[in-house]
Amino acid sequence: MRSNDNSQSKVVRYSNGKECQTIQYDEEDKPLYSGNTKIKGLCASFINENRNLDICVADSRAKSVVVVNQSGKLRFRYTGHPSEAKRNPFKPFGITTNSLGQILTADHNNHCIHILDKDGQFLFYIDDVIDSYGLCIDRYDMLFVTEYTTGNVKVIKYFE
Repeated sequence: MRSNDNSQSKVVRYSNGKECQTIQYDEEDKPLYSGNTKIKGLCASFINENRNLDICVADSRAKSVVVVNQSGKLRFRYTGHPSEAKRNPFKPFGITTNSLGQILTADHNNHCIHILDKDGQFLFYIDDVIDSYGLCIDRYDMLFVTEYTTGNVKVIKYFE
């Protein structure tokens, strides 16, 4: 969710139709998420809860993935992997998690998908994914990637 003036964003957890948790600030009372007019709140593929109940948010305006635990405490921020091959600024769009608790996020500017372990350590890239936007994993850990301009969906088998 974001404020009317787009200056603040927060994650709100609901149970049985009632608000039960708001996650907005870190332990130093600083905002966890940017005020973003384009991404969060518009598409469920920019927020995901992984198997250990961490909440993972692709915050493209802040150029980071923000992960908090189930109580709302910041676990880590991922701002991209320093690679000579990836010269453009990291810009995460879609985000999802797999059965191993790994985090997958689409890097729109570098035409790839970053794979992180559950603690935010970079594992590897899936390259040549042009115009990636939304991500989803099925029960067989097949990755579905939507392309922003074409609306096409690619299915990628990325591990055995």
